[in-house]
Formats: sequence, structure tokens, C-alpha cells
Amino acid sequence: MAGPYFQAKPLIEKHGIATFSSNYNLYGDLSWRVMETLRSLVGSHNVEVYSVDEAFLDIDMVTPDQLQAFAAEIKDTVEQWTGIKVSVGVAPTKVLAKLANGLAKKNKVATNCVIVLDTKEKIDRALRATPVEDVWGIGRRYAGKLNQFAIHTAWDLTRIEMAWMKKHFGGVTGVRLAKELSGKVAIHMRDELVNKKMIATTRMFGQPVADIHSIKEAIATYTARAAEKLRRQNGAAKVISIFIVPKEQSHNTYFRHGPTISTYTTLPSATAVTQELIKPAVKLVEQLFEEGKIYKKAGVMLSGIVPDDSIQGNLFDSKSTNKNRLLMGMIDNINFSMRDDVLKFASTGTKRDWKMRQELRSKRHTTRWEELYEVR
Repeated sequence: MAGPYFQAKPLIEKHGIATFSSNYNLYGDLSWRVMETLRSLVGSHNVEVYSVDEAFLDIDMVTPDQLQAFAAEIKDTVEQWTGIKVSVGVAPTKVLAKLANGLAKKNKVATNCVIVLDTKEKIDRALRATPVEDVWGIGRRYAGKLNQFAIHTAWDLTRIEMAWMKKHFGGVTGVRLAKELSGKVAIHMRDELVNKKMIATTRMFGQPVADIHSIKEAIATYTARAAEKLRRQNGAAKVISIFIVPKEQSHNTYFRHGPTISTYTTLPSATAVTQELIKPAVKLVEQLFEEGKIYKKAGVMLSGIVPDDSIQGNLFDSKSTNKNRLLMGMIDNINFSMRDDVLKFASTGTKRDWKMRQELRSKRHTTRWEELYEVR
């Protein structure tokens, strides 16, 4: 993330450094396997997926004397079933659990990547050993501010009065954080968000783009991808937004960009039909594009999402609606089974691939038959 690959390429080749493109198919599949393993251990309703590589578990069903053994069982089971190394932090609250997990990562040999904070003494030691900037939700900016008040560790933070936290540290957010560090639950488990309220597809262009036709092709491609995601959750979108990002004109390098330019439109009715989304999206490009500028990125966002079975039907156009749903289902099924967008709309272009280049991507061992790992 420090800079573009081409700038570091000579150094990378000189020292034989291994480099890989993003492999989202593999990441997503392995993340799903880990989360499914956790659900099998504690039950689906006790797992909150926080990110692609992190989750909170409610293990109230485990007795205090079994916490250490159960945490070790979680770690060993995930690693055995998925091959993914994990660390486990157990504590009375989410913030303390995050803190315990961080310490487990830092002291892998001593802790075997498992820390259980089940007594006041253990919690106090962990708080004293954690710099304030490492506390979940603080970061460098607030850490610097807290340091000015002689608050350098998580322990120091628990000594502060709630009124002071509310005034100087984000109001209610600061109070919740202080309570959590003190062992009082203030941030509760949340149900997993199955259906997204917004769906976006954005990409950096592999090379500079200066003509409106290419921008329209890119936007059409990203809209088709977003529409596919929308149909997976059986949704329909009412609002479509697009943005384009020009290269900063005062710099010669392509990787410096200017301000993002965006616009949106509200559709007559919510839809998940690709062609009904592409048409207004491409039209929006004409409002944003400026001749003479070089563009480096574009994106599409669908919002105002509702269940597709809640859309008011058209008495005079029911056949067309049913045909479109069948068509979208057929396209999705073929593309999913055959991969690589065998079927696509002409507006997305035929000569240039607007997908991520991923020239250095590792194999998708768990999601492609032709790329299965071979053991000899």
C-alpha cells in the first residue's frame, strides 16, 4: 500500500521478492470456511462476523473453568479444518477481547496465540501492557490527543472519569469505550448483516483513459457486476450513483489523482435488471465527463435497495417483467458455472477487459477445478 508496483519493481526483482495480486476468490472462500467452523462450534446465532478475517463469539455457555480449554479448542479446530492460523482473545467485553487478541498475536510463543482475561488481575496486566493507540477505536489521532493528558496506556484510560471521556473523546462513543475497558458491556453483539443497504463496484483503470466511450464501457461493466450482486440478495435498487476520478493535472505521474466527481439518478421503479440499470448509468457519464482530462478510476453504487418481491407490478407489462427475471437468472447461472463472464452486454465492450488485471494472482485453489492444489 506504500506505492505503485512499478516503482518498486527493480528492487523487488533484485532481491527476488515474491509478489502477488489480490485474490478475492480465495480470500472470500477461506473466510467463509473459517466463519462456518466458528458457527459449528458455538452456533450461528452466537457469531458476529466483523470483517473478512475477524469475528466476535458469544461463549456465555462455557463455564469459567473451561474458558482456556475452549479458546484453545477454537484455535486448534479452525487451523485443522481450514489451514488458517488464528489468534483468540477471550474477555468480558468486545474491547477487552480485541485487546487480548492483540496481545496474543504479539506474544505468540508465550501464549500459543490464546489469551483469556478471566480475572481482574489478568485484565489489569493486559491494560497496563497495551499502548493507548492500540485500543480498538482510538488510533493515532486520538492517541496523540490523549497523550497530552498523560494518558499513554489502556490502564490510564480506565482511570478517567466518564464525564471527561464524554466531553473530550467522542461523546457517547468515548463513554462506551471506557466502560468496555472497565469490564462493563456497552457494545453488544450484532446480528450478521446478510443483505446490504448499498452495493458498490469500483476499479482503478490499468492504464489512462481519456475518451468518453471507454468511460461508458467501464461504467457499464461495473453496473453489470453490481446488478449481479444485487440479485444474489434478491434485491432491487431505486437509486444509481456513479463517480469518476481524473488524474491530477499538475503531476506527471498517473497515480496522483484529483477530486472525485459524482452524480446520481432516481429510477422510476426499483429494479435488478442489468439493462435497466446500465442505461441510466451510462447516461450519467455524459454529465461528468470533461474532454481533455485523463481518468484513472470509476465506480457505480446502487442504493435504495428493497426486496425484489415487494416491487409493485405493472398490470400492462407483466410478461416483460417475468421475461427479464428469467433472462437475468439464465445469465447469472451461465456466468457462474462457466466463469469469466461468458455472457455479457455489448455496452460493456468487447475489446478491453475492465476487470482487475491480477497478473500476479496466486491460484484459486478452493474455487476452481482447473486450479486445484496438486499433491504429489
